[in-house]
Amino acid sequence: MDFATLIGLLGATVIIAMAVILGASSDVFFNIPSILIVILGSLAVVLAKFSFSQYFGAFRAAGRAFSFKLPDTQTLIEELIEIANIARKQGVLNLEGRETSSTYLQQGIQHLIDGQSADIIATLLNKERLLTLDRNRWGAKVFRAFGDVAPAMGMIGTIIGLVQMLSNMDDPKSIGPSMAVALLTTLYGAMIATMFANPLADKLELRMTEEARMQALITDAVIAIQEGRNPRVIEQMLSSYLPPSKRDTTEAEA
Repeated sequence: MDFATLIGLLGATVIIAMAVILGASSDVFFNIPSILIVILGSLAVVLAKFSFSQYFGAFRAAGRAFSFKLPDTQTLIEELIEIANIARKQGVLNLEGRETSSTYLQQGIQHLIDGQSADIIATLLNKERLLTLDRNRWGAKVFRAFGDVAPAMGMIGTIIGLVQMLSNMDDPKSIGPSMAVALLTTLYGAMIATMFANPLADKLELRMTEEARMQALITDAVIAIQEGRNPRVIEQMLSSYLPPSKRDTTEAEA
């Protein structure tokens, strides 16, 4: 579980909720026409921008922003070196049935067991990596679109509320509800974009970069194992994925 995403979104929501509750009346911040215009309207407009698979796939990808956590780079390198030692001393067939920290690594090990060449392994793993990048990229694009559309729908709601208010100036009772729609749609649009859509898009883009880096590390290691390189050489090669401070420590221990 990535608690940074959860704490950040919940923290922002709680802060806004406290500001509303501590005000004069929290009831005035709830308006059904404004909700329909901004939330349902934004959902419909963003759907028009993408295919069904891209649209609903983005919500599945968003779940990864909360639940999916990549293995630590140092821990992953240690796991790969252990696998390299087993493959070198006992043979790759002894890796059969081994549990790994990622599905991508499991696929790489299976390619080793199947006796695939280095070129074929590189092709298969890179294809899987590109597909993963594509899924995360479209997820980020969908939520970025929500971040753009929600404030625009808020402005549309504002204009609708102002038109209703100005067309019924002779009826004082209608001015208040119309003004509420005008102001609350802008508020809802800004909240959706700032507190939810854009942060989730940023997190998916960050997750995309981190996952691509992890998969590149695994690909390098699996290919090196297939080529029969010494585990010490593999460890030195993989240490380039570590920050300089940790890299120096790893090289000293090797």
